[in-house]
Amino acid sequence: MPKVDVSKIYGKIKMVDSFPDYKVKVVSVFADLKVQKVTIFPDAPGKWQIVDVFPDFKIQIVDSFPDFTITYVDVFPGPR
Repeated sequence: MPKVDVSKIYGKIKMVDSFPDYKVKVVSVFADLKVQKVTIFPDAPGKWQIVDVFPDFKIQIVDSFPDFTITYVDVFPGPR
């Protein structure tokens, strides 16, 4: 399976329990993508605006077999 291009994963994100676009594991170090939760302008890699409707991507948080890993940051979001 090809590696996910995490630089394209940004925008409006809906957290789901089933049928996700991507399965993601939250880690503290060496994440594939540093994610900054924003309330407006989720317009760059790693900027996620958490929404309930009209998402760009659906994400499921998992403990094993993720498509990629993330860590939450306050500044400098984006791919590792």
